[in-house]
Formats: sequence, structure tokens, C-alpha cells
Amino acid sequence: MVKFFANKLLQYFIVIVLMLTLNFLLPRLMPGNPLMYLAGEDVGFMSTAEKEAILDKHGLNDSIGIQYITYLKNTVTGDFGYSYQQKRLISDLLKERLPWTLLLTGLGLVISTVIGVIFGTISAWRRGSSTDAKLLTLFMFLSAMPSFWVGMILVSIFSAQLGWFPVFGAESPGANFLGVERWIDIIHHLVLPLATLVIISVTSTFMTMRYSMLTVLGEDYIMMAKAKGVQDKVIKYKHAMRNALLPVSTVFMLSLGFTLGGATVIETVFAYPGVGRLMFESVLSRDYPLIQATFLIITFSVVFANLLADLLYPLIDPKVGK
Repeated sequence: MVKFFANKLLQYFIVIVLMLTLNFLLPRLMPGNPLMYLAGEDVGFMSTAEKEAILDKHGLNDSIGIQYITYLKNTVTGDFGYSYQQKRLISDLLKERLPWTLLLTGLGLVISTVIGVIFGTISAWRRGSSTDAKLLTLFMFLSAMPSFWVGMILVSIFSAQLGWFPVFGAESPGANFLGVERWIDIIHHLVLPLATLVIISVTSTFMTMRYSMLTVLGEDYIMMAKAKGVQDKVIKYKHAMRNALLPVSTVFMLSLGFTLGGATVIETVFAYPGVGRLMFESVLSRDYPLIQATFLIITFSVVFANLLADLLYPLIDPKVGK
């Protein structure tokens, strides 16, 4: 078991080094010039010396090797630098955006998992029936719809036509609500992005639960329980469903890693002020430090969730790691 954990930690150390290197290189391989966003529209009227002075000030005239070493030092110390385009410290921007993303994606992950587990269990238990066929068709249809399209349809119906929910944002601008009124306003803005996220993500949990449940229902101990006359409710929920949750827990942990960046499209469609939208804005403006910081936060969360899943799996299922 110790050797298993040591090998896993070594693998993830190599992954983190590769991830840091790619995170440094990717924005520098992209087309476009960050000078335009540092100097603004006046860059065309600046002299060569003035342009060089700006690039020197932000370390963009240093060699790639020196930039890489500086980047590693800053990453280790948690110094993400200054956003060229937003004109603010990146750490302040992340503190401001992270809670909105965690609220949206965290709730979306929990709700989609609960719905997927419940309907996956029902579908497997009634395999071959019309209920099973209807549920399979519905969830396959949901998985085929792109997130931006679902979001635009919901906005068109529930915001533009019916006027039930706001079109954009996480709070009403200028309202300055406090206490319970503020939370009601936040939930009011959250409904459509959350519904979109649940619709596009619920199918993976449903399919995993369904096939896992079907496997468990074919085990000998389930047959034995039926032969002994154990009630269907006890077999379904106590013996089958509980054992079928193991693969679902892996899907949950892996999905947890994408909570910070998985809603980029949805946050963009609804102008929701989360980390995904911040990353989208940073890519558009070639804001190198902000691109690196958002990519780094997202990739670290994915690696951490995978590591957590790898370390917890042998504890949940002792057969793994032997």
C-alpha cells in the first residue's frame, strides 16, 4: 500500500512540473502582442524606446529562461502578479471571482449527482421497460445539447419571453440589497446558469449509475437475496444501490476537479462573474499573467481532485492497490 501511494505521488509530481511548464509556454505561443493591452490605443503613437521601457517594466523583454524562473518563483510564493488589462492585483481578482464559481459549479455538481443517481437506479431496476427506454432517450438527448445553446434557449424563454429571471450577472447592479434580500437576489440570478449546468452534466452520472447498478444486480448475492424473499426495496437501496455508488464516487471526484473551469461557457453566456469568465476575458486581451493564474488554478484543482480520488479509492475498495 505504501509503495502504491509513493508511486502515485511521484506520478503527480511529474504531472505538476509538466503542467507548470505548459502553463508558462501556452500564452507565449498564442498570436497577438500584449504591448497593445499594456499601452492601450496609444501604442501606435509611441516611440520604440517607450515600447521597450514598458516591456522591460513587466519583464517581457527578458529571455524565456529568465521569465520561466521568475514565473516558478512567483508561483511557489503565491505571487500571481498584476493584470495588465484589469489594472488590478490578480490575487484580488481571484478572491472576488472564486466564490461565484464555487457557488454555481458546486451546487450544479451536487444536484446533477443526486438526480443522476436516483434516475440511474430507477432505470437499471426497470431495465427493458418503457420507463428505462424513456429515461435513456431523455438523458441521451440532454447530453447531445451544447451548453451555450441550452443557455441561450433558457434565456430566450424564461428571461426574454416570460421575464421570470434576469438575463445576466450574479446580482442586480446598483440594488445594494443586504441580508436575506441579497441572497434572494443571488438565487434569482443563479437559477438559469445552474439549470444549464445541471442539464449538460447530469447524463454522465446517470449512465455511470445505471451500468454500475446493472452489474451489481447480476451478482450472486442479489440473486440469493431475491431467492430468500427479501423485499425489493431492501435489495434495491440497501444491497444494490449502495455497492453501485463506488464508480459514481469516482465520477464525482473527477468532476470536482473541473468545478473551477468547467463552467466557462455558461459563465460567458450569462455574464456570470466567475473564474471561467475571467479566464475567457484574459485570453481575449492576451493578459499573460492573468491567463497563467487562471489556468494554474484550474489545472491544480483537476490534479488535486485526481490525486484525492486515487488516494481514497483503495480505502473505499480494499481490492485496489493490492
